[in-house]
Amino acid sequence: MSTKKGRRKRRLEEQRKKKSGSMALWVIGAASVLLVGGWFAMQMTKRSVGTAVTVQAKWHLASRSDPHPPYNSLPPTSGPHMGRRARWGIHKEPIPDELQVHNLEDAGVMVQYNCGDCGILIRRLESIVGRYDEYVVLAPYPRLDRKIALTAWGRIDKFDQFDEKRIVKFIEAYKGIDHH
Repeated sequence: MSTKKGRRKRRLEEQRKKKSGSMALWVIGAASVLLVGGWFAMQMTKRSVGTAVTVQAKWHLASRSDPHPPYNSLPPTSGPHMGRRARWGIHKEPIPDELQVHNLEDAGVMVQYNCGDCGILIRRLESIVGRYDEYVVLAPYPRLDRKIALTAWGRIDKFDQFDEKRIVKFIEAYKGIDHH
């Protein structure tokens, strides 16, 4: 009888170990699926910042005065452009459309502004852009119909109130993505 009890006890113990092992595998599998799914959703959300703009054909212009179709957004987000780009960083003068488009193609993000007396806004924008060694440009854009415009290749976001999180989210979503 004691041998029967011993075998039964061992069999129950083995079944318990199998169940706990199966449960652990199930938990690990479920956690993995959730992690991968969460990462994928975050990547999809990250890339959907701003508004999509139809990407225009791109080619290099010999000069800014070369004829080309009009850009389909203001500021531009793609299209014909100069064979060189503006330096990354903070600019005090507007950057010609044909030059800034090359920055966008070369993995850049443009942060542009248009306002009269906006020293505080400019300093705040400089503070953000100053955090990046490359891929981000800050410049005035007098033809802008809003105070702030963020552009990347095929993406735009325009608004009137300073929003650091919104600006940083846009920059982080698109800087460093080459479009050659």
